Amino acid sequence: MQGPPTPASGCLPGRIVCMTPRTEHHCALQGRRIAVPESRELDVFATLLERRGATVLRCPLIDIRDAPDPAPVLAWLHLFCAGGCDDLIVFTGEGLRRLMGALERHAPALRERFVSRLGEVRKIARGPKPGRVLREWGLKPERIAEPATTPGVIALLRSLNLHGRRVGVQLYGSEPNVPLMDFLGTVGARVLPVAPYVYADAAADIEVLALIERMHQGDIDAIAFTSMQQVQRLFRVAEAQQQGELLRRALARTMVAAIGPVVADVLLARGVQPQVIPLDSYYLKPLAQALIRHFDTRPGN
Repeated sequence: MQGPPTPASGCLPGRIVCMTPRTEHHCALQGRRIAVPESRELDVFATLLERRGATVLRCPLIDIRDAPDPAPVLAWLHLFCAGGCDDLIVFTGEGLRRLMGALERHAPALRERFVSRLGEVRKIARGPKPGRVLREWGLKPERIAEPATTPGVIALLRSLNLHGRRVGVQLYGSEPNVPLMDFLGTVGARVLPVAPYVYADAAADIEVLALIERMHQGDIDAIAFTSMQQVQRLFRVAEAQQQGELLRRALARTMVAAIGPVVADVLLARGVQPQVIPLDSYYLKPLAQALIRHFDTRPGN
């Protein structure tokens, strides 16, 4: 059973897809309604769940966009390509792609130089995702921080001598990451941050409130968060309408999944206990598999 129809531009009820005979996991999510706030790879994630029988409610909460002013990004890229960094801390694969995109649009002649300089500097990745992008360019990070969090990055950096080194930092969205900046300052590094993309609101507030109400009514079995910005937007909309407590009650009666420790920590800070987190690999497919295992092992399945 699906919920009531919603506007075509907003949170759309999914469809049940289970065309093959049941074998292990094929229909593990049959009859489950799962809200997906993902935007960038919404259809990819939704399809992973629909193929196992889920009804997916598409409600992208956050959109990822290029930095509104490309000038600071281009200035950083020119500095980097001219040899201005000794180390580069990469927080997201998305950030690397956006840096390359900025070059391709505004300074294509520097593209090869950018890749060359990436090969020369010491690259420190927050978790495995930036490494996937680097490998596409024939590169790999020298160090990978685990867990894939700011504290994880700082713990790794403590083992390195950064005094006097010029450290580029590709930020997570436009978040200034004060703890990391403070740490780098205390060890004598010269910090050169760059923010190649920003997060913006996607679904309208009224659609977000409708999602909260459906969870509160018990009409949604699970919600799967894939970024901390999705959690922040959900609470920001609820609190602006004095519905923060309603949201907490709604989440308490909904199975909450988080793609990894960063998202889990943001939920915990809001008093929400995620029940499903992939164990080692923080991507959409492992998250879908974790959801399948959760529902496939519950009594009555």
